[in-house]
Amino acid sequence: MDATELTNEAFAAFVKATGYLTIAERTPTAAEFPGAPPENLVAGSTVFTPTPGPVPLNNHYQWWRYQKGANWRHPEGPESSITGREKYPVVQIAYDDAMAYANWAGKRLPTEAEWEFAARGGMAGKLYAWGDDFHVAGKAMANTYQGTFPVKDTGDDGFAGLAPVASFAPNGYGLYDVGGNAWEWVSDWYRPDYYAQLAAAGVTARNPQGPESSFDPSEPSEKKRVQRGGSFLCTDQYCSRYLVGTRGKGEISTGSNHLGVRLVKDGQKRN
Repeated sequence: MDATELTNEAFAAFVKATGYLTIAERTPTAAEFPGAPPENLVAGSTVFTPTPGPVPLNNHYQWWRYQKGANWRHPEGPESSITGREKYPVVQIAYDDAMAYANWAGKRLPTEAEWEFAARGGMAGKLYAWGDDFHVAGKAMANTYQGTFPVKDTGDDGFAGLAPVASFAPNGYGLYDVGGNAWEWVSDWYRPDYYAQLAAAGVTARNPQGPESSFDPSEPSEKKRVQRGGSFLCTDQYCSRYLVGTRGKGEISTGSNHLGVRLVKDGQKRN
C-alpha cells in the first residue's frame, strides 16, 4: 500500500502522459441528467463552503455547493490553484478517475478490508490508527477540523484545510494520514448491511471483497462506493470518521475538495 495519499504531482504526471480529463472537467450532458436546466450543465464539482454562522447540523447542503470550474487543478473553483501544493493530496477525483490513474500506474484500489487492516497498523481494536487517545502528549495526530463546524476551521492542529501528505506521524505500518486529511476511495460497493450479512451467514469472512452491487436506502438509485479515513472536515461535532473503524460513501461520478485516494500494488506471492 502506498505510504501516502496520491499527490497532485503524481496525478499531474499521469495527466501529462495520457491527456486524461477527469469527470469534473467534462461538461455534463442532458442525456446524463434528464430534466436538468441547461445552465446547470457545466463542468465543475462540489466544494465545502463555510457558513456565516452556526447552523443546525441536519442538512449538509448548507455547507456544500456545486462550483463551476472546480476540479483537481482548481479544487475550490477557477480562482484556486495547486501551484505550490504538489505534495498535497489530489482531490476532486471521482471513482473512475482514481481507477484510471491506478490502471496507468500498475496499481489498484484497496478493498475496504485491506484498507482497514493496513490503517490499523497492527493495533487491532484501537479507536484510532495511533491508539485510543485522540491527542498524544497534547499533540495532534491527524489533520481534522477544529473550531465551530461548519463556520471556521481554526487550524489548531497546524492546518486549516488540507495538509501536505505525511505532515503527521505514520501508523505502525508506516502509512501516513489514514485518519483525516482526505477521504480515500476503496473498491467496495457500498451497502450498509454487507458485514451484517456476512456475520449472519455464520462463517468467518477472510479478505472480503465487498458486495456485488451498491445499495443505499437513502438514495437507492445512486451507485456508491465506500470511502475510508475521514478528512480535514471531520469533527466530533458532526463527523468523527477519523475513527479507524468507520466508513463513508460516495456516488461514483462525484468528487469533492476533501476526497482523494490511496493505492496498492500486488507483489509476487512467496512460495
